[in-house]
Amino acid sequence: MMIGYVTVGTNDLARAAVFYDAIAKEMGTGRMMDYPTFIGWGDPGGAAGIAATKPYDGNVATVGNGVMVAFEAKDKEQVHRLYEIALAHGGTCEGPPGPRSENFYAAYFRDPDGNKLNAFLMTGPL
Repeated sequence: MMIGYVTVGTNDLARAAVFYDAIAKEMGTGRMMDYPTFIGWGDPGGAAGIAATKPYDGNVATVGNGVMVAFEAKDKEQVHRLYEIALAHGGTCEGPPGPRSENFYAAYFRDPDGNKLNAFLMTGPL
């Protein structure tokens, strides 16, 4: 595995915690790091996790244009559940669940800070 975890910036860690706690629960994991300015979700030694942090430099967190974090779902139903969970916890739609190509099924959404995310399922080569 090449990536250990991905970090997104937040200006409201408590709000981000509610959003990512719900996503992590659906993915079958929980918090692996929990500090006053940083929370990480995932399983030590498992697949790549995600973390939300207030920027170290103290400046406002901003969204990276072209940056996206993708959650690999176990089936199409989980793609739908993750999308609904995201919207129910302050996320916004960037593209509802559906096929994007013959072997790629995905839903796109943003977290409450505007970070772009997706839930996807690959059923074969692209």
